[in-house]
Amino acid sequence: MAEAEQKQEVEGDHEDDPNYKPPAQKSVQEILQADQEDESLRKYKESLLGGAAKKVNPPFPEDPRNVIVSKLSLVVEGRTDKELDLTGDLSKLKEQVFTIKEGATYRMKVSFYVQREIVSGLRYEQKTSRKGIQVDKSKFMVGSYGPSEKAHEYLTPKDEAPSGMLVRGTYTVESKFTDDDKNSILEWKWKFEIKKEWDD
Repeated sequence: MAEAEQKQEVEGDHEDDPNYKPPAQKSVQEILQADQEDESLRKYKESLLGGAAKKVNPPFPEDPRNVIVSKLSLVVEGRTDKELDLTGDLSKLKEQVFTIKEGATYRMKVSFYVQREIVSGLRYEQKTSRKGIQVDKSKFMVGSYGPSEKAHEYLTPKDEAPSGMLVRGTYTVESKFTDDDKNSILEWKWKFEIKKEWDD
């Protein structure tokens, strides 16, 4: 919850600019079919699009959504990642509480799939509160991604859990994954507890 780092992430975010308009959404096929007469440009676009230029089998073919957020992980060097499955009943996530040792350095990892079309301007946001009072807000630019049969992963910058008796306890986090058009892809609530030592 390093305050300076959070401010740095939020500064320069174009969503606060009233003149900013997201680029028009185009399908992979529209991008590839444009400028077909220019051989070098066609090859350049194919190299940029990588796997998106090829036919990708959607990992979740029955799911109509283009972006599927599958997992949130607590990443601490030297320890096994603690994971939350985001594909099931999200209301049950508050029953699982991540433990974070006070003063520990950690990162959050979001795993997600892009199934059919390129998605631009993905963002991950989280608001942290304790006893109903917001104590932290973070916003991270995740980027733009093309379709892939494998999960994409985004790691937040390193953060340090606060230390001391007063900060120990349970915190509630509201997480949100959005795109350039501010469409909410997934919103979920989860909890973590700052303790003097790790549970295991």
